[in-house]
Amino acid sequence: MEGSGEATPTTGGARTLTAKGRATRARIVAAASELVFAHGVARTGIDDVRRAAGVSASQLYHYFSDKDDLVRAVIAHQTDGVLDAQQPLLDHLDSFAALEQWRDMLVGLQEQRHCAGGCPIGSIAAELADDDPGAREDLAAGFERWEAPIRAGLARMRERGDLRADTDTDGLALALLAALQGGLLLTQTRRSTEPLRTGLDAMIAHIRAHSI
Repeated sequence: MEGSGEATPTTGGARTLTAKGRATRARIVAAASELVFAHGVARTGIDDVRRAAGVSASQLYHYFSDKDDLVRAVIAHQTDGVLDAQQPLLDHLDSFAALEQWRDMLVGLQEQRHCAGGCPIGSIAAELADDDPGAREDLAAGFERWEAPIRAGLARMRERGDLRADTDTDGLALALLAALQGGLLLTQTRRSTEPLRTGLDAMIAHIRAHSI
């Protein structure tokens, strides 16, 4: 959008966003993320996002070519938010005490939300994973970002001798994330954190069974 003051030309015709442009784009993505979390992708329209962000249609399309483009930005935003909300615990899951603190934090977050909404990444995956290959790849990458620090923490426990040398820490990390996702879904459905706590407790107990 010429004259908007939100982008500047660079060599080869590419544009670099100004500070104002970055702020506007971030506002659009944040508004879209809130709407998608509350109503889902299908029930969130471009006009809904435009009104919530307080931007014109031309501004929105200045940053995003279409709804699919915006949804992929929402996936990135939601992934960052989910992982940031678990810090610093997520990067230090290398003891049973840390795993239990992480469990308590996850359960507490759901209690704060009154068990509504489920997982911001998982809810999008349920809608789009079968029909949108690009979104599915982004979602898979988001889950990998989530699994990686869990995997790293359990590997450190094995290296330190807290877990047996033959422990499949990669498999345990994947199972723990799967228990977390299933627990979040049941917590959302039942409006109770019991499924989430029970699933995580069962996995932590299973990990303990690999201790020396």
